[in-house]
Amino acid sequence: MENWKKDIGPPQWQRILLFALISFMILYFFLPYAPVRHLDISYTQFKKLVQEDKVEEVTFQGGVISGRFDSPLTEDLRVLEEDQDVTAYESFKTIKPDLEDKGLLALLEDKEVGIHAELERENWWRMIFVGLLPWLIIVGLLVYSARRFQAGMGGGGGGFFGVGKSKAKLYRRETSTVGYQDVAGLVNTKKELQEVVDFLKDPGRYKSLGGELPKGILLAGPPGTGKTLMAQATAGEAGVPFYSISGSEFIEMFVGVGASRVRDMFSRAKKEAPAIIFIDELDSIGRVRGTGVGGGHDEREQTLNQILSEMDGFSPHQSVVVLAATNRPDVLDPALTRPGRFDRRVALDLPQKKARKEILGVHTQKVPLGEDVDLDLVARKTAGFSGADLKNLVNEAALLAARKQNKVVDKEDFDEARDKIVMGIAKENVMMNEDRETIAYHEAGHALMAKLLPEADPLEKVSIIPRGRSLGATEQIPEEDRRTLTRNYLLNRISIILGGRVAEKLARGDVSSGAGDDLKNATELARRMICQWGMSEKLGPVTFRQGEPHPFLGREMAQPKDFSERTAQIIDEEIRSVVRDMEKKAEKELSAHREQLDILARELIDRETLDKDEIEELLDLHAQEKQKTQPGNQNES
Repeated sequence: MENWKKDIGPPQWQRILLFALISFMILYFFLPYAPVRHLDISYTQFKKLVQEDKVEEVTFQGGVISGRFDSPLTEDLRVLEEDQDVTAYESFKTIKPDLEDKGLLALLEDKEVGIHAELERENWWRMIFVGLLPWLIIVGLLVYSARRFQAGMGGGGGGFFGVGKSKAKLYRRETSTVGYQDVAGLVNTKKELQEVVDFLKDPGRYKSLGGELPKGILLAGPPGTGKTLMAQATAGEAGVPFYSISGSEFIEMFVGVGASRVRDMFSRAKKEAPAIIFIDELDSIGRVRGTGVGGGHDEREQTLNQILSEMDGFSPHQSVVVLAATNRPDVLDPALTRPGRFDRRVALDLPQKKARKEILGVHTQKVPLGEDVDLDLVARKTAGFSGADLKNLVNEAALLAARKQNKVVDKEDFDEARDKIVMGIAKENVMMNEDRETIAYHEAGHALMAKLLPEADPLEKVSIIPRGRSLGATEQIPEEDRRTLTRNYLLNRISIILGGRVAEKLARGDVSSGAGDDLKNATELARRMICQWGMSEKLGPVTFRQGEPHPFLGREMAQPKDFSERTAQIIDEEIRSVVRDMEKKAEKELSAHREQLDILARELIDRETLDKDEIEELLDLHAQEKQKTQPGNQNES
């Protein structure tokens, strides 16, 4: 019995006992109790027995007629004989129909049957019980809930109906199958976290040298870079319990619930030590204090204060590590990121080309690939993709191949999946010939400028198929991921961006609204060159702040300036000068290669899409034909 109580817990066995008691009382009071056995007969049989003088007396109580026989009868209404071994009944009961039977009383009086009448009413104890039962249940629930709420809010037991209980999911060693071998890339991150794994496995080796286990490790990086997966892999490598919860799961409408859940989670983790606590999206509760609506009484701040208190309360011998993930480390409260709480910050960046290839290899293990699929080329084409984006890319390619009823996923599926992710789904809108020609020259301008200018990223593909919000696209893919951008590269980039608008002007004699995004991107790039990267000769190596993000909302609420109006005027002039100079440069280059521009535009109108090999072939053929038509070459031949 004691073991059973221990298994289900005191609150649960008490509830079971109370439920059993109430059920017994209801059955006892409401089930009919008949110490005297009656023979149930029909109303027709009752009248027949009265006519046969076999009824001695009757009692009327509402619609129920009960009475006694002159002599005991069996179930088949025969008189019991002396040697007969069957059950005999001395009394009977029947139900009177709702229809009025005026001859019943006359029949009873004629047969000299004794007639009695009783009021139809329930026993007084049953009425009292029925009246008090709802109030007893309500009072009992209130007392029980009050005790649970007091115990929960005070000691982390869950609070009112368990709202204060932690919602953290527990992953034990038996169910955690993720390890570092399942995480591609992130070599430096693994090295940083391997120390925590070794400490959890063998803390004595570090304690002998006076080292202490870090209380908190902050994983910071863009969305989709594998922060949650890295935390799971760390717990799997260490073989310890892993508590996972999102920061938003602490917050509820009740004040103090978040703090109660923090206490409950840390209490459970200390009992399971060594263990790992993982808090995802830490910025949802860890933002700078004093920015909430309610000040110190804000529920979010109360939760943050409890986390700070719990992390301070860790003893050096308690092997509990707190891992937290965020993509906004700049808005976290300084008290949260100081040494002693989150002692270490590990940055997870977007994967580079080599890491992207490894991630693609992991996600394509169960995908049948075609012979033309080169993961190295796919990795080169996916610059700027996160690990989650690469997983989505493989899945989209597999879905496209299944839609085509192919047996394998080939290169075309990966290219189409990438275009779908980056630019959106291809549209089938029918455009007018005039618009089609304008878009063809626009994209041909981008493509030709990318081929003509030095230090530009290699041209990969040009298309005039509308996707998403864009009417066409020119794709450039760098050979390797760029970590620094030179001034010449950025200026050439602006010229390529403006090449589409210039091509429209040369071919059509007018410009269109299709260059709106190009102008926006060119202006923004020029502003960064001048205001952030010090690439202006007039202004020199100085940065100019344009705005700061608000710590609570995470957006630019205002545009404070730390420079004069005259400087602002010079900045505007410099931006305008850079954009205009690069536009003139693009106009000069495209005018000098007008024939090549026309060839690319015509081929785009016919084929809609040109890859780099087709573009090279077109430009080479044009160069050879031009050499043949030159007078000097004709004389030599």
